[in-house]
Amino acid sequence: MRTIRHVAVNVFKESVRDRVLYNLVAFAALLIGASYLIGQLTAGQDVKIIKDLGLAAIAMFGLLIAVFIGIGLVWKEVERRSIYSLLSKPVRRHEFILGKYAGLALTLLVNVAIMTLAFYAVLAYLTMQFPGARATDPGLLLAIALIFFELLLVTAIALFFSTFSGPFLSAALTFGLWVIGHFNADLRNFESVVQSKSAAYLARGLYYVLPNFAAFDVKTQAVQALPIPWSYMAVTMLYGLVYIALLLTAAVVIFSRRDFK
Repeated sequence: MRTIRHVAVNVFKESVRDRVLYNLVAFAALLIGASYLIGQLTAGQDVKIIKDLGLAAIAMFGLLIAVFIGIGLVWKEVERRSIYSLLSKPVRRHEFILGKYAGLALTLLVNVAIMTLAFYAVLAYLTMQFPGARATDPGLLLAIALIFFELLLVTAIALFFSTFSGPFLSAALTFGLWVIGHFNADLRNFESVVQSKSAAYLARGLYYVLPNFAAFDVKTQAVQALPIPWSYMAVTMLYGLVYIALLLTAAVVIFSRRDFK
């Protein structure tokens, strides 16, 4: 456990020193602030527009951080050949993988927290301007919590692919799964648009195997101030944790079998 914590802290420090990370967070915060100005252009819908753009900015820039840092967690060590010195130390391979993931998870947590603070600063200012707007709805935090769990799942996918492929292929595969995961409800209903039973069964199988990212998207309910049941939150988070555990297990197995000689 101590080794995993040590690797995680090193990943966090390295990520914090990355200028790309600062640029992404700064741009996301700027976009959240600019959403206030955009909201003023649409009379009567400014609060909803600001909420929608703010949540979308947190999700999108969190995704970029998760993918572009996640795919390099293992690849950079192999490319720089620092993996040899790391594995020659009392660091087991599963500790290396789990530490890398924990470090990026901590990085995501800090950056999502920063973007959330910027988001709520804009909403607080809006509430002062329009006291009846109820802009600082605590229900938005539930949507942000599911966004964070979605990013944790994306990170696990990126780390899994990085254990056996290069950065470009890992990024393409991760983004591809993310896109498919947001539309996998169509796979469940694929049999209604095709006549081939084999294709329908294949689509149904992919629906159950591929990650269901659409389940983490409750931005519409949060923006519309609709209730988000705690039971739904718990089940969705549990689903994400189980999928993450499976991906990390597979990543450890693949990485343990790689020959770096």
